[in-house]
This record gives sequence, C-alpha cells and structure tokens, in this order.
Amino acid sequence: YTKIPVMASENPIGSLFTTIENKIATITFGHPASNSFPRELLDRLTTEFNNLSINPIVSVIVVQSEGSGAFCAGASFDELLAVSNEIEGTQFFSGFAHLINAMRSCSKLIIGRIHGKAVGGGVGIACACDYTLATKNAAIKLSELAIGIGPFVIEPAVSRKIGKTAMSEMTLAAQEWKSADWAFAKGLYANTFDSIEALDIAITDFSSKLSSYNPEALIEMKKVLWEGTQHWEALLLERAAISGKLVLSDFTKKALLQFKK
Repeated sequence: YTKIPVMASENPIGSLFTTIENKIATITFGHPASNSFPRELLDRLTTEFNNLSINPIVSVIVVQSEGSGAFCAGASFDELLAVSNEIEGTQFFSGFAHLINAMRSCSKLIIGRIHGKAVGGGVGIACACDYTLATKNAAIKLSELAIGIGPFVIEPAVSRKIGKTAMSEMTLAAQEWKSADWAFAKGLYANTFDSIEALDIAITDFSSKLSSYNPEALIEMKKVLWEGTQHWEALLLERAAISGKLVLSDFTKKALLQFKK
C-alpha cells in the first residue's frame, strides 16, 4: 500500500495535484473560472502526464477536476483576449496540442472522471482519455465556431472517439449542449451515473481492476489503441496555427467579450 503526494501547486492561474495509491495516479486540476485552462496550467498538466508515463510504480492514471460544477470550460477567455499577434495565438493553442499529444503518447492508460459539463478543450481532454466515465450532468459542447474560431486542435481526438459525423454535428451546432446520454451513445462515455458518489465508486472499482493486470500488457494495449496517430505531433501544431490566426479577428474579440459578460 502506497500513497504518495507527487506534485502540489496552487496559485491564481490554477492548481494541480497528483497522488499515487496502489499503482493508480490521480491527477486533479482546478481553476476558479469553471476549471478553465490558462497556458501555464496546460503546460503543467502536460508535464505531469509525461512524468507519469515513465514512472515505474504507476500502471493507471485517473484525470479529474475540482469541485462539483463544470469539469472543464476549455481555454481561458482572459488569455484568449490578451493574444495580440499570430505567434502568441499559435503558442497559446499549441498548449492544447502538446497536452493531447502527451495523453496520446503516455505509456499508461488514462481514465477520465467527468463529473460535470465540458466545453471546447474540456471535451478534447475527455476524448483523449482511453476510458471515460461520467455523471448524467456531464453535458458537452463545442462552442468554438460561435466565437469565431473552431475546435481545430482537438478535432482529431474528438473524431477518433465519436466519429467525424458526430463531431461535425457538435461543431456546427455550436450553441447546443449535447447530453451525457448522447455522449454515451456516441462512445465518448463508457458509462454514466446518477451522482458523483456513484461515479466515484465506479472509478475506484474500474481503476483498481485495471491496475491489477499485467503492466506490460497495459502498455502494449495503449500502443494498439493509438496506432496510426503518430502524425498528430505535427498535425495538432498546424491546427494550433489556424486557431492562433483566427483568434485575432474582430469577430472573435467581440464574441469573447460577449461570452465573458
């Protein structure tokens, strides 16, 4: 039995905390603005996945967020509004590119605990998990077109999980929430639960069973699950450049201000 606090940091731009218990690493991220992601928090989460990937005492990773409200509201609107040129824009969106690639290339299987609503990049994180459980309140939305950009960086992860047709349905209906039942039917969620308590019981049970299997078999299974995605290293950065350019438009600046209000 081991319970090891690995990393703890808390400041105005968000918090990240990891524990390891019985070969299961649990990463918890948080931010006061509905668990949204400023660039620095994205980088810290990316680094944590990279570190756990080579940690020999870890077999399985659970990723979750703080509180009982939203799971993740996506990118930080404040930082999006602060972008002043294409280089800054590309650098910001490359944070999500690096995160998804870190989750994809991580040698450990990743379980997503989605306790509440997920928007934009939050949907991307859920889709980059290898197995995802959620509550009935965990509705999802890709609202990027409504603010003048698009879910370009996360699209490969979303399409891989739920298919191009469902991804396009979400993207074009940018103002619509899709229910947790819809996400379950499309294959994003492996199961849904009526309460956070029931979700946590299921997460504990599933992660415990998974961590009891042959670690070498789990590593090889992870490789199989992500076959054919090696080109994402370049693709997601190319997509980040598209978003980085679009975020500078007058349309986007005005839309972001309206969303903030």
